[in-house]
Amino acid sequence: MIKGTASISRRSVLKGMGGVGMAAAGASLVGFPRNAAAAESLNYMCWEGYNAPSILEPFQKSTGATISVDLITDSAGGFAKLAAGASREFDLVSSDSPWIQRMGPAGFCRFLDDADFAEQYADFYPQFRAPFAPLQHEGKATGLPTRWGWVGPTVNTKFDTLESWSSYAPVFDSAYKDKICLLDWGDWPIMPLALYAGINPYEELDEAALGEVRKVLRAAFKNTRAIVADLAIAQKGLIDGSFRALIGGGTYCTSALRLQGHDYIQSIVPEPKNGLKQGIIWMEATGLVDNGKNSKVAADFLKYIVSPEVAKQLAITEATCNLVPSQKAEALFSDAEKKALQMDYMWTAWENSQFHTVAPNIDDMLAIWQEELAAR
Repeated sequence: MIKGTASISRRSVLKGMGGVGMAAAGASLVGFPRNAAAAESLNYMCWEGYNAPSILEPFQKSTGATISVDLITDSAGGFAKLAAGASREFDLVSSDSPWIQRMGPAGFCRFLDDADFAEQYADFYPQFRAPFAPLQHEGKATGLPTRWGWVGPTVNTKFDTLESWSSYAPVFDSAYKDKICLLDWGDWPIMPLALYAGINPYEELDEAALGEVRKVLRAAFKNTRAIVADLAIAQKGLIDGSFRALIGGGTYCTSALRLQGHDYIQSIVPEPKNGLKQGIIWMEATGLVDNGKNSKVAADFLKYIVSPEVAKQLAITEATCNLVPSQKAEALFSDAEKKALQMDYMWTAWENSQFHTVAPNIDDMLAIWQEELAAR
């Protein structure tokens, strides 16, 4: 996935983190007493978008707290920084959900009492309410979901039909030679192609299964030269018809285009193949870090970031547009925004998708990708 600028890959090498102290401004918030913690400072590790002044400044103005932001460009890199000792310095993290969940077994998660967040869970769609398995560790909640979407073929319906993409078969069809763009975004293009090959990449894989992953990637590379890491290039090729479909991005690279008027571009989920769901649900989440402070203001910020009004802001940003878990926020979206986010399709995608987690053999699969890419 891409965060912020089009040239930064969600699974790219960490390119640095910048701390940004946000000045207090904005209007008072209901439920957060003004200047309740005037001397408190929160350190917040997050993706671009969560740090928008329109999100942070009202909370700071209402509480008197100061929020310093450390932007990440890679979830694994952010987690590694915390695990190396920086967890003592941070209060909150917004990242890909598997890495929030992994804070539990890593020993630096400040677990949530679901009863303390009952009001927030009540605002969520039923699919995200407590106990929410993807963010559980040993029966305890590691965080709250904040944004989500799905990974499936992204199709320009001016040049192709959605019916053609009821499976990933066109990736290997000579009629589509060099018309398929594989997004070079780490594990994201690998997972759907593995699923098409009948391999569940979220399970422990033996050598035979990894051999099937190699075969399917080799076949995909043989049929297209378009291996693209830059989102802007991929989107341009999709719009002008150079590419019939993008593989490995899904709604993360679709919704913003649709909101700009390119509603003929859609991300769908193929039909299950031999009982194996072919789509992938990705999700971001926000968790509290156990740094010894047990900050009430940090917990208040977590409640704030998933509130309907803030969720709406997180959904529609300059860089990308995404779904949010807040059912109550749905009423705040315009019809055009709902259409851009494919809200009429989201539960179909949900029902036909795997939930993205950290795959046991991800290092093996990434190595295979690089080996086959180099050998093509």
